[in-house]
Amino acid sequence: MLQLHLCRDILDPRFTLGTLRVNGLAFGFTAEDTDRRLGEVGGGVKVPGITAIPLGTYEVMSTWSPKYGRMMPLVCAVPGYAGVRIHSGNGPTDTEGCILPGLLRDPIRGRVGKSRPAVTWLYNAIESAEAAGQRVQLTITRAI
Repeated sequence: MLQLHLCRDILDPRFTLGTLRVNGLAFGFTAEDTDRRLGEVGGGVKVPGITAIPLGTYEVMSTWSPKYGRMMPLVCAVPGYAGVRIHSGNGPTDTEGCILPGLLRDPIRGRVGKSRPAVTWLYNAIESAEAAGQRVQLTITRAI
């Protein structure tokens, strides 16, 4: 099994940044929309297009994206969300709940850099795991 672990460690009212590990090894960083659940009893309120997906463990599968016109990793069975992808981008304005990986990050501006090389490597790892018959699992946690 290919295991991806996203740990959200910078929570800002405008963005969420995290670190990404692949099979336990440091890989890079992530940018997402705002994590609206921090400190909110019962989970907080989802605002369409600007709220990060809930913490949890999800299966990831490469599927055809009609929006992007190619195969892309889909984060499956996210409660209250549809079409959550892992794709390139730099900050929350480039996503509507999706996860943006990068090799660099700017915690002041809430952005990641070198997203395309990060995505290329990650897509190759996911495709290789799937070709070998392995499942791909994404666990999202929050730093304490």
